[in-house]
Amino acid sequence: SRVQELGSEGTCQRAPRGGPATPGEVHFRVTRFIMEAGVKLGMQSIPVATACAIYHKFFCEINVDAYDPYLVAMSALYLAGKVEEQPLRTRDIINVSNRYFHPGSEPLELDSGFWVIRDSIVQCELLVLRVLRFQVSFQHPHKYLLHYLISLKNWLNRYSWQRTPISVTAWALLRDSYHGGLCLRFQAQHIAVAVLHLALQVYGVEVPAEAEAEKPWWQVFSDDLTKPIIDNIVSDLIQIYTMDTEIP
Repeated sequence: SRVQELGSEGTCQRAPRGGPATPGEVHFRVTRFIMEAGVKLGMQSIPVATACAIYHKFFCEINVDAYDPYLVAMSALYLAGKVEEQPLRTRDIINVSNRYFHPGSEPLELDSGFWVIRDSIVQCELLVLRVLRFQVSFQHPHKYLLHYLISLKNWLNRYSWQRTPISVTAWALLRDSYHGGLCLRFQAQHIAVAVLHLALQVYGVEVPAEAEAEKPWWQVFSDDLTKPIIDNIVSDLIQIYTMDTEIP
């Protein structure tokens, strides 16, 4: 089909090691496409996160071989724009996708092939909605992370905060978490705390007076959070970064 032709150079059918790509590797590449396309389409971080969540949730229900994952990704971008009230034109999604798969190419002509792709996106959007039972709103960790960063900044001394990019690193970790399905497996508050916990660990920054406190700082933010949950989230994140080093 024209959609498969559009994504033929982007679809990861084979892993770098020579064997068939695993579902995790396919989803990593396709969510990387969603993020890059989202930036080029001028989408804000929440709509991009919603597009990734829609994509992951769809393939929790459906086998990855059943539908072209890049078509699902394009439909997820289109649907996320509506859900988050940042609507996108299908023409823009198609042209950005075409440029992603074929760098330097001209925008597609409005010929019959273009309309086939457009109709495929719209039909796939309806399929995604049915599979997800129209449950396409998500609670993302972003607002929690913002709140926690403001609180933590007040706890830490100014020098510790200014000399280490804790905030930038935490936001980067949160963005990268959407390469996997963490947003579906863990609570939003827990993910926000976990990426902040990992960012502090990366730079060796300790929260003042933690040793004397009745409970750890992360439990102050989320009282139902446990250390094993944090460890599980961090472990999943590390798996994502391991995959990143293995996939070109």
